[in-house]
Amino acid sequence: MFKNVNDLTDAVRKAVETTVVTDVHTHLFPPSYDEALLWGADEILTYHYLVTELFTVAPHSLTCEKFFSLPKSAQADLVWEHIFLKGGALSEAARGVITTFNHLGLDVAGRDLAGIRKWFAEQNIDEYLAKVFEMANIDYAVMTNSAFSAAEADFWRQDLPVPDCLKTSLRIDTLFDDGWEKAVEVMSDAGYDVKIEPDDKTYDEVRRFLVDWSERIKPVYFAASIGPDEFAYGDDNPFTHVIDRAVMPAAVEVGVPFALMIGARGAVNPNLRAGGAGVGVADVMSLTRMLQNHADGKFLVTMLSRDNQHELTVLARKFGNLHLFGCWWYCNNPSIIDEMTRQRLELLGTAFTSQHSDARVLDQLIYKWSHTRKIVADILVEKYSDLFAAGWRPTQEEITRDVRAIFGGSFEAFLEK
Repeated sequence: MFKNVNDLTDAVRKAVETTVVTDVHTHLFPPSYDEALLWGADEILTYHYLVTELFTVAPHSLTCEKFFSLPKSAQADLVWEHIFLKGGALSEAARGVITTFNHLGLDVAGRDLAGIRKWFAEQNIDEYLAKVFEMANIDYAVMTNSAFSAAEADFWRQDLPVPDCLKTSLRIDTLFDDGWEKAVEVMSDAGYDVKIEPDDKTYDEVRRFLVDWSERIKPVYFAASIGPDEFAYGDDNPFTHVIDRAVMPAAVEVGVPFALMIGARGAVNPNLRAGGAGVGVADVMSLTRMLQNHADGKFLVTMLSRDNQHELTVLARKFGNLHLFGCWWYCNNPSIIDEMTRQRLELLGTAFTSQHSDARVLDQLIYKWSHTRKIVADILVEKYSDLFAAGWRPTQEEITRDVRAIFGGSFEAFLEK
């Protein structure tokens, strides 16, 4: 039990710095999946966060078509030139690259991109993956795995090795809206009796497909990213029917939550490819109706629009089968992370997961968790100081417990509900 605020503050910061985190949502892959696992200087520099930023400052002569026709190294050179050498590297994405290189002991102050590339070229990917997880202090990360991707399905059928630090989720976006015809084709080719115009048999076969793939890959949860306009649950529409008659019955049967990432408005600027999505305010009442209709199911949810966060957090107070996670994509900026984390702590205590990396490039784990820890430490120091002033005397065990809760402990407790 701490007798003064200074000792309490030091203990909180140390707990945040040293507590292991669980990264509940990434887009990483095992090293055995050939080139599917992205890593290294050129990959982190050409991630779509930075590519889209490039086109806010690039000369008019550099079109998206020209850029994407270049080799990856040439694309990275352009990002390095215009964002880092000419632009100040002040954005969160740019600062993240600097943090990553710096934590790896590379010469960022000297702007030595050639030397940085040389260092990465000398790394063994299996050893490097372990190094990154150790640096970020992550016990495991959850991947995103689609049974509707021919390449991924082939990886799983080969029974390739997957390190213990990577766990699976089953991504099912393809079942919704524009992806339905492809989903039917994939399931039909695999021997399932499904139709473009779904009937009772089709929905049952979709359920069976999800259960069968769950037996194969053992997912932590089902996952789908859904646009704000497409997220319309409760009406007599295909989205509602596939949720009610296939997805949730399968999730309950398998015993896993359904993770929903809601709010990315696709192809606002298709010329930017992966970076072309925008953001829209989603209908939280659609989620409310889903929770009401599926009290036997569990839901992991994050929303992309800042405007949705307060209503969503209040909703999580009303439904024990809803668990909020992360500050996703456009919310992954320090000012918004700070606001969202405070709001969740003030309304939910520690019954949420403060962050997920959403990393598509292995190296991003380093900066995303380093930056998150600093923000969370500042917030918790303030919150524990307020408790101290009110007469409460937190113990070291309580602080460690609470930090672990919002870094993955509450997520694991939710899975066990």
